[in-house]
Amino acid sequence: MIPVILENEHFVIVDKPAGYLSVPSRMQDKDDRLVVGLELQKQLKQQIFPVHRLDVEVSGILLFAKNSDAHRAANSWFENKKVQKVYSCISESNEAESFEKGQSLEWKCMLLRGKKRAYESPHGKSSLTKAHFQEKSELGLVWRLEPVTGRSHQLRYEMYRHKMPILGDQLYGAASVWKGGGIALKAFELHFLDDRAVTKWSLPKSVFLPALR
Repeated sequence: MIPVILENEHFVIVDKPAGYLSVPSRMQDKDDRLVVGLELQKQLKQQIFPVHRLDVEVSGILLFAKNSDAHRAANSWFENKKVQKVYSCISESNEAESFEKGQSLEWKCMLLRGKKRAYESPHGKSSLTKAHFQEKSELGLVWRLEPVTGRSHQLRYEMYRHKMPILGDQLYGAASVWKGGGIALKAFELHFLDDRAVTKWSLPKSVFLPALR
């Protein structure tokens, strides 16, 4: 069963498990990985429409529309930056740098997505991430990450670029395995910034899940 966080006549919000695709891959039936959208359709016994995506290795809040009008509306929110996504992350330590609890950083680069991973390129698109250091735990460094732009693998690349790969993210240089499967990156807050739209579509202003610990 896919854990449902919130459901109304227009939308359903779920807690995506790591290891699930958000939508079918280009390989279609040749890819045997489970797909959240397809499993959720079976569970709800109706067609649903994906609004945004999370990498297969990433867990957390994922929004689907239950009709075409809601789908168009939600797509416009994301395109016009009326939705803020917040992630919880645990990274490996950067021995060359220390951070103060509550310290906030802004990371910018020009990011281009290759076949498997993202990299910096003058031909890439501008990427902006707000990073807030939470604490140092037994597992690693705990972060709150806010992608201002929505580039593919943006958060994963930034942690790699700053020599703090996300636990379990071996594609981006991690030496560790994440205990929960996938990588230690979770979409744990979703904020809808257009009050009128939220009221019309019967959604709360914010949706929360527990952060990684």
